[in-house]
Amino acid sequence: MEHMVKIEGVCKKHGSKQILEDISFTARSGRITAFLGPNGAGKSSTLRILLGLDRATTGTATFDGQTYQSMTYPLRTVGAAFDGIGGLPNRKVYDHLRIIAASNAIPKSRIDEVLEMTGIAHKRKDLLSSLSLGEGQRLGLAAALLGDPQFLILDEPTNGLDPSGIKWFRKFIRQQADLGKTVLLSSHILSEVQMVTDDVVLIHHGRIIEQGQLEEVLQDSDSLEDLFFDLTEEV
Repeated sequence: MEHMVKIEGVCKKHGSKQILEDISFTARSGRITAFLGPNGAGKSSTLRILLGLDRATTGTATFDGQTYQSMTYPLRTVGAAFDGIGGLPNRKVYDHLRIIAASNAIPKSRIDEVLEMTGIAHKRKDLLSSLSLGEGQRLGLAAALLGDPQFLILDEPTNGLDPSGIKWFRKFIRQQADLGKTVLLSSHILSEVQMVTDDVVLIHHGRIIEQGQLEEVLQDSDSLEDLFFDLTEEV
């Protein structure tokens, strides 16, 4: 069975300002879909709607036809790394994950598993406030993985990672997709994502300007950066 994130006709207005206009795309299982564009393009606004953190003016955003808000234990279906760690600075890493796991009836045994998977098992007793930006990103990913979810939604997941961390992330996320997960990640660094993604959705000023399989959208361009600038160049 194919598992899909489906965003259909999503529009978002703040007063008279149009934030998102007719956003429609699908992310499929076994594939990495990169949602790309500059800061302020509408990536995070779209993902916030998908994760029930904001409401669309019109349109729908679902996981296999189900909204995030309607799920009893959402972390068992959807893992999201979004908006930083989100925990109290004086809380220990293990306790942070224990609280998240308990909120979704996830067994405690899973905590050490995800700490090992993300390479921060040695930080389990450290305070959140002591983590580097890159370690915080890994902890966010560990939290996303707690429920062994079918869907992974990752907002700017390589922010703060050093080159070796970025290389690790690419390999890790490829493995997740190869296991049949549905991976949707956003980034403003197009060149970084090009090496790992299968499908691409480019957004600019709240509108999708290109989407498709990576090899298809790059038919007439050398890179995603070149394609983006070609599509957005002011005449």
